Amino acid sequence: MTNLQPARKAVVEAGDLRKNFGKTAAVAGISFSVLPGECFGILGPNGAGKTTTVRMIYGFSPPSAGTMRVFGLDIAREGRQIRSRIGVCQQENNLDPELSVRQNLEVFARYFGLPARVAGDKATKLLTFMSLDHRGDAKPMELSGGLMRRLMVARALINDPALLILDEPTTGLDPQSRHQVWSRLEELKHRGMTLLLTTHYMDEAARLCDRLIILDHGKILVQGTPAELIRRHVGLDVIEVAEPSSELLRFVQSSGLQHENLGHRLVIYSRERNSLYHEIGERYCREGCTLRTATLEDVFLKLTGRELRD
Repeated sequence: MTNLQPARKAVVEAGDLRKNFGKTAAVAGISFSVLPGECFGILGPNGAGKTTTVRMIYGFSPPSAGTMRVFGLDIAREGRQIRSRIGVCQQENNLDPELSVRQNLEVFARYFGLPARVAGDKATKLLTFMSLDHRGDAKPMELSGGLMRRLMVARALINDPALLILDEPTTGLDPQSRHQVWSRLEELKHRGMTLLLTTHYMDEAARLCDRLIILDHGKILVQGTPAELIRRHVGLDVIEVAEPSSELLRFVQSSGLQHENLGHRLVIYSRERNSLYHEIGERYCREGCTLRTATLEDVFLKLTGRELRD
């Protein structure tokens, strides 16, 4: 007799979701779901619709069309109930500069109706968890960028949310600060919390996200796990050749290899291990030819292009 595992009910369900600003479609009919306990990523270039989508999830911006359900509830009709169960770490620093680090947490806790003593206990625990306990009496503007972002995450956790939404939580941070934030988010996921993340850092998405979507011009280009997206759209390895010769270009084209000709540099996507690299290196470029493992950034650039966005 087969034991069927019950399907996990989605924490977030978007169906043909749309958001228009005048005649501009910021989000143009996207559908996706976020499952309990996973970290779900929303990636895309500037202006792709990431933040607009996130704002619809937590009820800041009403959808123009489509459906948005969180915890099985309709965001349009049951927004207050939904917001009581989510935490949001926004892009912008909206900490109160007049309050201390601790007071920022304690005052914010009162919005959720937490008694002063409970708010104080939670603030103490969160300051310790985010390694901010030594700066509890400081004002936010006295903190470094990394400490300030950790305070933003701590504040988003004050109500013990079932869903934590993080809109580009590590933008502008140095590598050490980014890794500290990542380790805390990994711990939260290990505890079973559901995370929804937007980011411009592909290494961040590859490390934290169980599944993700890539948006562009308000539409979903692809969705899946980081590993399967890399395998499907790029392959195993990437060969980069500086100043490729005309002979190499003819070989790549005649062989039907996936590639991007950037003029001064040729990028070849390989689904083989080593053999193609050795063939190209021996026949066409003994110098200026490098081999590296394919990454999520390769997928992102291949699908969304390499041009700068405003």
